[in-house]
Amino acid sequence: MTLATFGRELIESAREALAIAKGEAKPARAFVPADVNVRAIRKRLGLSQVAFAARFGFSAGAVRDWEQSRKTPDPSTRVLLKVIEREPDAVVRALSAA
Repeated sequence: MTLATFGRELIESAREALAIAKGEAKPARAFVPADVNVRAIRKRLGLSQVAFAARFGFSAGAVRDWEQSRKTPDPSTRVLLKVIEREPDAVVRALSAA
């Protein structure tokens, strides 16, 4: 791929992203992770609901609601929970660097 071709594709991708953001187009695909077991993640980390919430920036009420199936985490929160499930230390490092 030449630099010119790469540049054209990059510009076209940016235009497509803008159209999607404006609601003028739909994304070709969207990644929505499967449901996550918040209780299992939290217990594996050995944290209470309050400590889990505090460590990762959630409200304790949200954690409680997710665990009791009163509410479901939104797609972006599910992504974060999946990362916490696999790499909790990386999330802690990223949040402490902010």
